[in-house]
Amino acid sequence: MPLIYRKTAKGLTEIETRAHRLPPRLRSALILVDGRRDVNDLKPLITQQAEETLSSLAEQGFIEAVGETARSASPPPAPAPAPAPAPAAAPAAAGGNDFDSTRRAAVRELNDQLGPAAESLSIKMEKARNLGELTPLLVQGAQSIAAMRGRSAAEAFAKRFGVG
Repeated sequence: MPLIYRKTAKGLTEIETRAHRLPPRLRSALILVDGRRDVNDLKPLITQQAEETLSSLAEQGFIEAVGETARSASPPPAPAPAPAPAPAAAPAAAGGNDFDSTRRAAVRELNDQLGPAAESLSIKMEKARNLGELTPLLVQGAQSIAAMRGRSAAEAFAKRFGVG
C-alpha cells in the first residue's frame, strides 16, 4: 500500500527559514507533503522523479512516513473536494475540528491551484489559529487564484470557503 508522508520538525523549519537551502524541486515537493496525501496522490503533483524526490526528502529527515493509504481511504484529492465544501461553508465559524478541516482544505486547494506559488500564503494559512485570522488569507488566496488561473477558478474557491 502507498505510504502517507508528513513534514518533520526539520521540514517545517525548512519551509519557514530555508536554512537547508533545498533545491527548488525538493522544496516544491516538501510544500506538497501534508500528512494526508499518499504517494500515489503526490506523484501527479511532483512532476519530476516523484518517488526519488520523496525518498530523498525522507532520507534527509524533512518528511516521515505516518501510515499507509488504508488509513486515509476517504480523503484522496479526487473525492475530498466533494465532501469538504459542506462542512467548510456552514460550521467553520463554530471552531474546533471544523475550522481545522476548513484550513486544511483551503491550503490543499490553494496548493493544487497554484503549486509552489502558493507556498508563502499556505504557510500563513497553516499558522492561522481561528477563522478571523484565516478569512483575510482566504480572500488573498482567491485573488492569487484569479491572477493565475482566472476569475471562474477564483470564484469557485471563494464560494467554497465562504469569502466573497
